[in-house]
Amino acid sequence: MNISDMRREFESDGLDREDLDDNPIQQFAHWFQAARDADILEPNAMSLATATADGQPSLRTVLLKYFDETGFVFFTNYGSNKARELDSNPQAALLFPWIGLNRQIIVQGRVEKVSKTESLRYFSSRPRGSQIGAWVSEQSKVITSRGLLEQKVEEMKRKFREGSIPLPSFWGGYRVVPRRIEFWQGRPSRLHDRFEYVRQGDRWAINRLQP
Repeated sequence: MNISDMRREFESDGLDREDLDDNPIQQFAHWFQAARDADILEPNAMSLATATADGQPSLRTVLLKYFDETGFVFFTNYGSNKARELDSNPQAALLFPWIGLNRQIIVQGRVEKVSKTESLRYFSSRPRGSQIGAWVSEQSKVITSRGLLEQKVEEMKRKFREGSIPLPSFWGGYRVVPRRIEFWQGRPSRLHDRFEYVRQGDRWAINRLQP
């Protein structure tokens, strides 16, 4: 199938240096709020790229759960493919594809586990069904049928039928600590506006990139 004729112009007001906050986390917050205000579907959905120790890349979509000056946090099973790759190669990239606004943001940096206290705080805020789901799924492992998964759900419902559900020892959060963040604004004729923030010690250098 040849789809080379699929194209559209990226109409926008553009992006100038004076439009940007000197702090990339604050700039991210501005754009994130704009995505929420525009009713972008799942604005916290982000593509997470990781790689094995020998450089084999992989990609999936996860949900950003919070961010601040220390980085961008998501949660997962510590036995999953992504977790195993992060254990051996603690570097990652995130992509927020806000196509409806002709915008995207790329975050690159090192990855660290969040504290057990942080993981417990978030886990306790999840719906009960999601808490049970965390206990049930051996994420990324082969399973012969969905029926087995549903059977495990019923077992866990019985096990935790009373009281709060504890945090699994194999589940928790990761923080991507950014060293580079790029803001991309689509423009006509593919002459897009791109600005990168690069961490230099305790400050950020800001550069305009060619499209």
